[in-house]
Amino acid sequence: MRHTSKDETTYVKDLKEKVSDSVKKRGWERFHNPQDLAESICIEAAELLQIFQWISEKEALEYRTKSEKMKKIGEELADVLIYLLSLSNVVELDISQVIEDKIEVNEEKYPADKHKSKF
Repeated sequence: MRHTSKDETTYVKDLKEKVSDSVKKRGWERFHNPQDLAESICIEAAELLQIFQWISEKEALEYRTKSEKMKKIGEELADVLIYLLSLSNVVELDISQVIEDKIEVNEEKYPADKHKSKF
């Protein structure tokens, strides 16, 4: 029997609502302005990067078998995504649509037949 991941069953809308509810319950709306959220995204992304600082690609991939490392990676990824979703809530962006739009721009800008990796 195949295990279904939450990624397969969770809607972005639901995540955005959970983030919004969490912020409201704590009275954090006053801190959640575009500039502070953008700064927080950068800070949390730097914390994610720090996990991989000074290690090889092989060592980084080996983290998949180390539960403590995966827990820390998951926490930092979650922090980044929570702030991204919160920023999209504050500025009222349909994040799914802007992602699809950006992929389309990239498809036009970097056609696969001309920009396929040769490695």
